Amino acid sequence: MVTTKQTPAGPPPPTGRRRRLRRSGALTPDHKMSARTSPATPTAEPEQQADAPAASGPPQPLTPDQAFDALYAFCAPALVRQTYLLSGRRELAREAVERAFQLAWQRWPEVAQDRDPAGWVRAVAYDCALSPWHRFRPRYRSPEPPPADPAARELLHALLTLPPSYRRTLVLYDGVGLDLPETAAETEASTPAAATRLTHAREAVAAWVPELADPAELHRRLLVLASAERLSAPRPPTVRTGCERRNVFWTRAAIAFTVTIIGATALTLRTAPTRYEAPVAPAQAVHGVPPPAGLGPLSQEEQALRTKLHRSEASGPERLAPDTR
Repeated sequence: MVTTKQTPAGPPPPTGRRRRLRRSGALTPDHKMSARTSPATPTAEPEQQADAPAASGPPQPLTPDQAFDALYAFCAPALVRQTYLLSGRRELAREAVERAFQLAWQRWPEVAQDRDPAGWVRAVAYDCALSPWHRFRPRYRSPEPPPADPAARELLHALLTLPPSYRRTLVLYDGVGLDLPETAAETEASTPAAATRLTHAREAVAAWVPELADPAELHRRLLVLASAERLSAPRPPTVRTGCERRNVFWTRAAIAFTVTIIGATALTLRTAPTRYEAPVAPAQAVHGVPPPAGLGPLSQEEQALRTKLHRSEASGPERLAPDTR
C-alpha cells in the first residue's frame, strides 16, 4: 500500500510580498489561511514528518476549546495593540478584545466556519473600541496618561483627532497591511470611499507630523507606537469562562424575569373581579327636608282645595278615554 504525504506550505510571506502575490494570483490558499488565522492543527517539522510512519493516519481534529485557544493566541496580542491605536486607552483596548472573543466563543460554530475568523474578531473588536457609548462611562471620562516618547505621543494625538472611520481605515491599511478592497469591505464602504478616507487621513496625520507623509515611515511608526505600550490580553480560558458565566447570568435573569411576569399575570387573573360592580357612594346626612306630617283630619283650607280640584277635573278639557261600548 502506497501512501502520499503533503508537504507543509511553510510560513506565510511578508505583508508587502503577500500583497504582490495576491495581485498576481501566486499566493496559495495555504498561505492565505496561515496569514489570517492560526493553523487548525499543529504541524511538525519536515524532518520529523519524514521520520514519522506512513500509516499514522490523518491528524486528529482540534476540539472547539483548542481551536478557540489557537485563534486567540494568534490574534489577541496584535488586536490589543491595534485597538489601542483606535481608542488611545489601554484598558478599553483590552476590554474590546476580550468582548470580541467572548462573542466569538458564544457564536463559535459560525466563527469557526467563517472564511476569515481573524477578520471576524477584528471587526467586532474595532466596533467595540470605537463605540460612542464609552464617553458616558465614568471610568473613561478622564484622559489616560499619554506615551512617554514625544514622537509616539504626537502620533497618537494625530490619530485621535481623525474621525473614527478615517482612523479605522488608516489602521487597517497602513497598520495591519490589508489591501484597499479588503479595507473597504471591513469598514463597510465602497473602494473609492475607502481610498478617499485613506488619503484624507494621511494628509491630516502629515499635517501634524510632516515626516509621516511617507507611507512606509507611517507604517513603521504605527508599529513602533503599538509595540511601545505593554498591553497584555487575558488568557484564553479566562475569556471562555467569562463568556460562559455571562451567558449563565443572562439566562437565569431571563428565566427569573419570565417567571415574575407569569406570576404577576396569574395573581391578577386570580384576584380580578369577573363582573362590573358600581361603586357605592358613602352615606351623607341630608339637611333642609321637612319632617313628614302625621295623618289626621283635613283642615278647612285643605277641604276647599280638594273640592276645587274635583270641580276643575270635572269641567276641565276633554281627555282621551277608552270607549267602553
